[in-house]
Amino acid sequence: MDKDNLSVVLHSKGDLRLEQRPIPEPGPNDVLLQMHSVGICGSDVHYWQNGRIGDYVLKQPMILGHEASGRVVKVGSAVTHLKAGDRVAVEPGVPREVDEFFKSGHYNLSPSIFFCATPPDDGNLCRYYKHNASFCYKLPDNVTYEEGALIEPLSVGIHACRRAGVTLGSSVFVCGAGPIGLVSLLAAKAMGASQVIISDLSSDRLAKAKEIGADFLLPVKKEDTPQDMAKKVEGMLGCMPQISIECTGVQNSIQTAIYATRSGGVVVLVGLGTEMTTIPLLNAALREVDIRGVFRYCNTWPVAISMLASKKVNVKPLVTHRFPLEQAVQAFETTRQGLGVKVMLKCDQNDQNP
Repeated sequence: MDKDNLSVVLHSKGDLRLEQRPIPEPGPNDVLLQMHSVGICGSDVHYWQNGRIGDYVLKQPMILGHEASGRVVKVGSAVTHLKAGDRVAVEPGVPREVDEFFKSGHYNLSPSIFFCATPPDDGNLCRYYKHNASFCYKLPDNVTYEEGALIEPLSVGIHACRRAGVTLGSSVFVCGAGPIGLVSLLAAKAMGASQVIISDLSSDRLAKAKEIGADFLLPVKKEDTPQDMAKKVEGMLGCMPQISIECTGVQNSIQTAIYATRSGGVVVLVGLGTEMTTIPLLNAALREVDIRGVFRYCNTWPVAISMLASKKVNVKPLVTHRFPLEQAVQAFETTRQGLGVKVMLKCDQNDQNP
C-alpha cells in the first residue's frame, strides 16, 4: 500500500497546511477508507478564518473535512457488513457512549459524540481515513461518490424538514439559498411540500434554487424590513406558509421567518448566527408559532441513500467546483469568496471522476 496520506490540516486561525500524516490502522470495529470526494462546508472555512465556532475552539492541529465518501481498503476484525472495495458514504458523527440520547434515538445530541473536524476530532480531508464501520454506509452502484459526499449536507435538510413536520401538501418558506437552504428545498420537495418559496440576497443562488425546483423566488434587499418581507412571502404564495426553515442565522431573517409563518405553524432554526438574537417572541407566542432548533442530524443516511438511488432527489447540480486534494488551499479560498455553491475536493489521485 502507498505511504502517501496527504492531509489538509488547520494548525491555527488562518494557518491551513497540506502535510503528510501516518496512515491509520483500523481497530476491530473500524474500516480504513481511501477517501474519494470531500465537500468543503462553511464550518470548515469558519474554523480556518476564526479558529473556533462558538464553544468549539481549535487548540491543536486538526484535519478538516466532514462531507465525505470513499472506498474501503481494510476492515477491522469485527466488521461483517463491509468488505474491501465497497464504496461508502461517511456519517461524521459517531456516539462514544450509550447514553440517554443514544438510547432515545437522538444520538446527535450526545455531549461526548465524536464528530469529524470539530475540535479536537480530526476530519477526513486526506487520502486515508479510518472510521467506525457502523457509520459507513454502502453506496448503490447508481449513486456516485460525490452524491455520497453530499449526503452530509442533504442530511441537514432532511433532519430540518423532519423537525418541521414537512409532509404532503406543506407550504414551506426557506430563508437563504446557500448549500443548506438548497438541500432543505430539495428535502422539502421530496417529502411532499407542494409549494416552496426561497429567499436570498444573491440572484445567482436564487437561479440555482429555481434550477433544482423552487416554486417561488424572493430576492432580498438589505433595506427590506422583516414585516415587509413576510408580506411579500404571503403575496407570492397566496397564503402564509405553514413552515419556515431559517438557514442564514441572520437576525433580520429569523424575524422574517417568524412574521411570515402561519399561526399554529413551525419555524425551524438551522442557520447559526450570534449567541444572542432579538426576535418577536410575543408574536410567535400569541400565534402559537413553534420555534424549533436543529443540531446536525440523526438517522438520515439510509433514507438519503434511498432518495438518491431512486432519483427522487438530484444533488448533482450543487457541485460547481472541483479541485484535486493538492490544491486544497485554492479550493478553500474559492469557498471563502462565496463562488459557486459546493466545492468538492478529489482525494484519489487515480480517480478524479464524480
